[in-house]
Amino acid sequence: MTTQPISNEVALRIALAAKVLPNVSVRDLIEALQTNLDDDLTEESLSNITVTHLKRSFGNIYEVDSEWEGEDADNQDIADFKEAVRILWGETGYCEESLPIEPYQEGDMPNSIRIAVASNTGEQLDGHFGSCHRYLIYQLSAEEIKLIDARSAIEADLQEDKNGFRVDLIKDCPVLYVVSIGGPAAAKVIQAYIYPMKVEQGGSAREILADLQKAIRTSPPPWLAKILGVGADKRVKNYTAVN
Repeated sequence: MTTQPISNEVALRIALAAKVLPNVSVRDLIEALQTNLDDDLTEESLSNITVTHLKRSFGNIYEVDSEWEGEDADNQDIADFKEAVRILWGETGYCEESLPIEPYQEGDMPNSIRIAVASNTGEQLDGHFGSCHRYLIYQLSAEEIKLIDARSAIEADLQEDKNGFRVDLIKDCPVLYVVSIGGPAAAKVIQAYIYPMKVEQGGSAREILADLQKAIRTSPPPWLAKILGVGADKRVKNYTAVN
């Protein structure tokens, strides 16, 4: 058993996750989590649990073939694993519903661009490209910032090409904000014509995007001017570097 008490939040997540896993008791799940997390059961550590961890712990109960590598992502058993992970992460229910997602249709915001933000909590830029729980999708113009979607990245763990799956999630976003991103992943992102912006300290997504919004209003750098459709002959001429 864990040497430290489990918080009420962690206990709630585990209890709810166990409910969506047929034939798995709360005790079974706690033991599996302790094994995978070295007895460290905290809100932070639960965010490291993946579908693969649960599959390895309970695959025999679900009669999932031991060589399964994620091909049957639509299988109901795997859907149960995915839902349990979402609950353990804190993504289901109270987390998703709190996001102020606004309705949006193409053309609602003329001269705007779409931004993806790697996030684990709320409207925070606090995610690494290859491990974040979701991508917050913002539509941004010189006057407005709208959160229009939140795209879960949980299924990336089921894919042979995890980075490719994540790129496909955000391929309609020409700009991506992350806390960090590895070289191979950055190459895939750039090949998809997505411009990665690394902000190592992270922070409020809206505050960080407000800086980009200011650049759009005043003097966008050449890469941003290109995304905005500014002609090549005007990009450098209209750009004033800020020290």
